Amino acid sequence: MKITRHFVDVGSRRVHYRRSGQGPVLLMVHQSPRSSAEYAPLMAEWSDRFTCIAPDSPGFGHSDPLPDPAAPIEAFADALVDLLDALGIEQVAAYGFHSGGIILVNALSRHPARFAALAIGGYAIWTDAERAAFSESYLPAFQPRAYGEHLTWLWNRILEQTWFFPWYQVDPGARMTVAHDDPVRVDAVVRDMLDAGDAYRAGYGAVLRASRDIPAAGTPTAPVLITAYDGDVLQEHIDRLGDLPPEWSARKVASPIAHQQASVEHLALRAMPGPDQLGEADDEGFVHVVTTGFDGLIHWRGTRGAAMHVHGPGRALDLLDGAALAIDLPGHGLSDPWPGAAPSDVGAWQTVITACAQALGASRTTYEALPIGEPAKLFPSLEPDRFGAYLTRAWAIVRAAHLFAPWYDANSASQIDFDPATLRPERLGAEHLALIRSTAAREWLIARRQMEVDDGNS
Repeated sequence: MKITRHFVDVGSRRVHYRRSGQGPVLLMVHQSPRSSAEYAPLMAEWSDRFTCIAPDSPGFGHSDPLPDPAAPIEAFADALVDLLDALGIEQVAAYGFHSGGIILVNALSRHPARFAALAIGGYAIWTDAERAAFSESYLPAFQPRAYGEHLTWLWNRILEQTWFFPWYQVDPGARMTVAHDDPVRVDAVVRDMLDAGDAYRAGYGAVLRASRDIPAAGTPTAPVLITAYDGDVLQEHIDRLGDLPPEWSARKVASPIAHQQASVEHLALRAMPGPDQLGEADDEGFVHVVTTGFDGLIHWRGTRGAAMHVHGPGRALDLLDGAALAIDLPGHGLSDPWPGAAPSDVGAWQTVITACAQALGASRTTYEALPIGEPAKLFPSLEPDRFGAYLTRAWAIVRAAHLFAPWYDANSASQIDFDPATLRPERLGAEHLALIRSTAAREWLIARRQMEVDDGNS
C-alpha cells in the first residue's frame, strides 16, 4: 500500500509525517538520528493491519526543532502528544525503537490516557559512567565546513557505528556483531543526519540524558511490551530493567523478525480507530500526480493560486528564495523519483508540471535559469560508494558552480563573478543536499533545453 506524506502545524512548529494503510491507528516513533523514512519498509508490511502514522521527531527529517536546544526528554514527549492533538487523535497504540521507545515511555508516564499500548524495541538503562561518557564524546557538533571536511567525518562515523559501540571507542572490546559496509544502508543514515544538521544533538542528547522512566511496580498503566534481539546493543539492558508494572513484560528474542512479530501481535490486540481525517498544513504538502509516465507524490510549498516557480536541474524548491509557490520535480527535493529510468523528453516533464499547476491553481509557471555545459559532465553519477566519495564529489561541484561556468572548466576563461556570501558553508550545505537527492538532474536539463527551443520556435 502506498505511503503518503504530509505536513501539519503543531503550535509554531511544522511537523512532517508519513501515513499508510487502513484500520486502527498505530503511531510509530523513530530512533535517533533517523527520520520516519526508516519505517517505510515496516509501514508497507504493517499497513494491511493498521493505519500507520510515522512522524519525524523534532529536529529530525523535515520537522522543525524544538526552540530549546537543551530540551529534556519531557519536552519531546509533550511534543508527541501535541502532535496527536493536531492530528485529532485521542488515544493511540504506539511502536518505538531505541530512542523512539524512550520518548514513548516518558509520554506514557506523563500522559497515560493518550496511549492504549506500547511496543518497544530495546529500552536503554544507562549507568552513570556510560551516561557521562556519552555526554563527553557521543554527540560532537555537526556543522558544514568550507571544503566539505564534515562529510568525510560523517560517512565514517555512520559506517563505524555498526563496527563499534559506542562508535568512538575503537578498541577490540567494543567490537559489534552486526558490522557491515553496505553503502546504501550508510547513505540512508547519512541523509537523515544531513537533514537534521546540528539539531541532531538536541533529540539524541535528550534520550541519552533521560532517566529510567518505567513506573513503579504495581502502578496501573497501558500494556507495554519491550523486546530486544540478538545483536542489539540494548539486549543486555533487558536484565537492567528491574521490577515492572503488572501490564508490562520484557524479553529477549532471537531476531529482528521475531521482535517485529511480537510487537505487532501485542499492538493489534489494542490499537484503536482514529479520526476520518487527520490535520494537515494548508501551505505545504504533497500532490499525488498520475500521468502516463509518472505516478507519485510531488512536494509543494507556498500559496495556492500564485505563480508557480520551477527549480533548475539538480536543485530544489528550498533554494528558490522568495517564490510564492514552488514544487520539487520528480527525482528532486522531497518528491518521488521517476519510476524506472528518468525521461529526457520534454513531454513527460511538461505533463507533470501542468498537472501540478492545475492541482495548485497556479496563475502561471516560471522557471529557474539553466546552467551552461554538457549534461553528462554537469551531473555525473552520485551513487553511494563504499568510501563515501560521492558526498565530497557533490560538495566540490556545488562550490565550483559558484566560481566557474561550466563548473567543470576551472580556468580563467570560464570564471564568473560571484558573491562570497554564496560560498557560506550553510548555503553550500543546502545546495549539496539538493544535488545528492537529485536522481534526474541530467534528464531535466535536457528536457528544459528542448522547452526553450520549442518556445523560441513558437
